Amino acid sequence: MTSMMVGTAPAANGVFLMEAVWTRFLPSINRAWDIIASGELGEVQWVQADLGFVSGYDRNSRLWDPAAGGGALLDLAVYPLTWALGALGVPTGVAAQATLTDDGVDMRNALTLSYANGAVAQLLTSIVAACPGTATVSGNAGWLTASTPQCNPSSLTITTADGRSRVESFGQVGSNYVYQLREVTRCIQDGLTESPTMPWADSVATMELLDDVRGQLGIRHGSDHVTV
Repeated sequence: MTSMMVGTAPAANGVFLMEAVWTRFLPSINRAWDIIASGELGEVQWVQADLGFVSGYDRNSRLWDPAAGGGALLDLAVYPLTWALGALGVPTGVAAQATLTDDGVDMRNALTLSYANGAVAQLLTSIVAACPGTATVSGNAGWLTASTPQCNPSSLTITTADGRSRVESFGQVGSNYVYQLREVTRCIQDGLTESPTMPWADSVATMELLDDVRGQLGIRHGSDHVTV
């Protein structure tokens, strides 16, 4: 799907469209954005997030199949990216490193996102390493740490620069997708064509960033020649 289609087709046809990034709708994640926006951490200077697990090589598995978009980047990077985009917005630059298989599938990757104010986000994903799944947002007045895994944190620890700390904990209703389904239902009932929590602009920005990274790393997939 092209960026133009994301931005125009749903509205023109009066239908609802939303990228299914389920972690964006969790109460803990939205609370983190509220804390960052409140200024309690000061100006955000640095974001760190990682996510990874060990997947034994299997050429028939989606994770290792280049034609199916296999690799850590497209399977996992959206979760660390959620923290970077939520805390700092769209970067002005990105530098990427990765280790590729002979088939061109990225086993691990490291992204460094840079911003006009000097802030930096460092993100790591892997399908060959058991990563802790951490996320930290640091500002000049304090920092916020999400419990693991950072894609579904049950608590946030907020620490101020003078050493004061508190923990905010969150329960969860049902499975991971309940909050996302609630948002879709609400938006459709309200006659919306996009979700204010997961707007089209964020999806397009993420797609463009990942395409930039794939270009840097030389990662190609079977659908790259397809235009919609």
